[in-house]
Amino acid sequence: MYNQLIMTPAPNTSHQFLSVRLSAKLFNFLEETKKGVILEAPTDVYLAEMQSVVQPDVLVIMNENKGIIYDDGVHGAPDIVFEILSGNHIHDTVKKKSLYEDAGVKEYFIIDPSNKMVIMFARNSDGKFDIIYELTGKITSGILATSFDL
Repeated sequence: MYNQLIMTPAPNTSHQFLSVRLSAKLFNFLEETKKGVILEAPTDVYLAEMQSVVQPDVLVIMNENKGIIYDDGVHGAPDIVFEILSGNHIHDTVKKKSLYEDAGVKEYFIIDPSNKMVIMFARNSDGKFDIIYELTGKITSGILATSFDL
């Protein structure tokens, strides 16, 4: 058995519908306010001096940090990361959360597409994530200074 391509399964359609809706709202907001840019999966994000590579579902980079965007991906921590649960929840809720925390992501959102539950984490003064809220169907970002319904 040679030349095998092994990939994780594509996300389910409820994940994709939610991802498109979230991306559209963020894109429109960022276009209007000119505060930053949005990227979607598959975009490689190189963390910890390229020792870890992740592909967040949706990510936001504020204007002052656009220097981390290169042709081959993002080299450094995005300001905001959104992960929409699909498949292995431990990967997003534990492994990726730890990577994002260590890399310096400022806000991390985990969204369950089955019930639109949103868990929002933000960095505290020690550089660790604190749970800020758990809400159904609503995103509120301190960095973007806005809220919107999913």
